[in-house]
Amino acid sequence: MFELTQTSHFWLYFTLVAGIIVLPGMDMAFVMASALADGRKAGVAAVAGIVAGGMIHVLMGSIGVGLVLLSAPRLFNAMLMAGALYVAWIGGSLLRGATALGEVADARSRPLSSTFCRAVLTCLLNPKAYVFMLAVFPQFLRAEYGSIVAQSLVLGAITSFTQAVVYGSVAVGAARARIWLRGNARLQVRLGRTVGVVLMLVAAWAALQGWQRAP
Repeated sequence: MFELTQTSHFWLYFTLVAGIIVLPGMDMAFVMASALADGRKAGVAAVAGIVAGGMIHVLMGSIGVGLVLLSAPRLFNAMLMAGALYVAWIGGSLLRGATALGEVADARSRPLSSTFCRAVLTCLLNPKAYVFMLAVFPQFLRAEYGSIVAQSLVLGAITSFTQAVVYGSVAVGAARARIWLRGNARLQVRLGRTVGVVLMLVAAWAALQGWQRAP
């Protein structure tokens, strides 16, 4: 039932996924912002949320929900725009509140569970993920390669592993930068605003993609 007759294509999938994940985007920006604002544990919680969201994307791609989005472009465009607005809201919060990163302390500004949930939402509203699931993921599910369920599980594991490694590295690096930033309030504020600008730019890009795809 779960037998696989072909596995060589998994390496190509890993290469594609790794190349896409390492590109800066909504997920990476959220992980970085969480670790900078609240430390390593918050960064790990953000990574866990992104991975959980990625698993939901894989499940959607496996059961064919992606095809429904493809056949309903207005719904797809709405999801792109919703993701853009959500990330713009996060970026705007950093821009408005200069103290978001300006007072690096031991206490976290929000519970880890909240960071996790926001990370899941960020991932689920990430237009890059939907484009990947619509255009790339289905190409690696072949009946002649064996069990579709087994293929989906392997592809999902590859996706989760790659997300954990890439975004985990970002979280660790940002958490270390947070420690280094203690005692330099002005630089902290500037970095916070820089992260906010990055999020706003990512949001603008996502909105542009949705606008260009609009019928």
